[in-house]
Amino acid sequence: MAGKQKPVVLHIGDPIKHNPEIYERFASEFTVIRPEAEERQREPFLQALRDRKWGDFEAVFRPFWNTGGEMGRWDKELIPLLPKSVKIYASAGAGYDWADVDILAEHGILYCNGARASSEAVADMAIFHILSVFRNLAWSQLAARSGDPAQWTEAHKYATFTAHNPQNHVLGIIGLGNIGSVIARKASAGFEMQIRYFDIERKTAEQEASAGNAVYVATLDELLGQSDCVVLATPFGGSVLIDRERLAKFKRGSRFVNIARGTLVDEDALVEALKSGHLHAAGLDVFANEPHVHPELCKMNNVTLTCHTAGGALETNFGFERLAMENIEAFLLKGKALTPVNAHLMKSAK
Repeated sequence: MAGKQKPVVLHIGDPIKHNPEIYERFASEFTVIRPEAEERQREPFLQALRDRKWGDFEAVFRPFWNTGGEMGRWDKELIPLLPKSVKIYASAGAGYDWADVDILAEHGILYCNGARASSEAVADMAIFHILSVFRNLAWSQLAARSGDPAQWTEAHKYATFTAHNPQNHVLGIIGLGNIGSVIARKASAGFEMQIRYFDIERKTAEQEASAGNAVYVATLDELLGQSDCVVLATPFGGSVLIDRERLAKFKRGSRFVNIARGTLVDEDALVEALKSGHLHAAGLDVFANEPHVHPELCKMNNVTLTCHTAGGALETNFGFERLAMENIEAFLLKGKALTPVNAHLMKSAK
């Protein structure tokens, strides 16, 4: 008697690199189809879905954030073309602005991200930026790297006049999810910062305690007005969150760090706030028009810039790959995914 047919998984992106043992198990549990790069371009991919080229697959598996996105955004044009058998899309990456998770939910597809795998790396980068904006490290580094004795001397003499230790200052975190919680824990334990946060839902007392005894603030505007440094750690929700009006709510002379998404911030308004002195400094790992950085930000010695590498540790790549496989295994074989993003939207869509 023939055995039960294995569920089919559509693997988009490069072959597995870091977890061969887990992939061997994964491949024994599922029939894995991996389209070639040419098939993953937008039009060929859409046509293949129309033609049911890959049959009735049940999962989409994207183990790397820098490949597997050749077809572009998963949107109202692409998602309805998926077979009705698809139940889960498990991807690398903490953000998910390449996929309309609400439309996926409408079609009964659970989206799982890789934030849990990147939390340590992203939080470490946030700590670097927090330290930089408090201690004027961008000014000091740029002056030293210039090779100009006059710039070196100026930074040596004057950068300390507006530098502060982070200790006992208020760190306001927008979004106390996987990444925000680790940032809070590290900032509290390492710098003895006072942690406050805003989120769409208040966390449990246990979660707040583990996040450096974080204190919930009921509105975003209140958090901005109370914080000596604000860290943006929330996913992109489809619109700008930190605009000119919101920037005016920041405490004067405070600092801003963004390790979330550049599209959450009005960069022209941010430049104005920095030039006017309303904001003392900013640390940015993400930008609105990547790979292009706002030219005015590039000129400022009170702005620390990194190339969207907050999650860029080798441990993260191992974790992204592993977690995407484990999400599919957990959901298709056991009925419950590990890191669902849009489960609440699926409930409301029913």
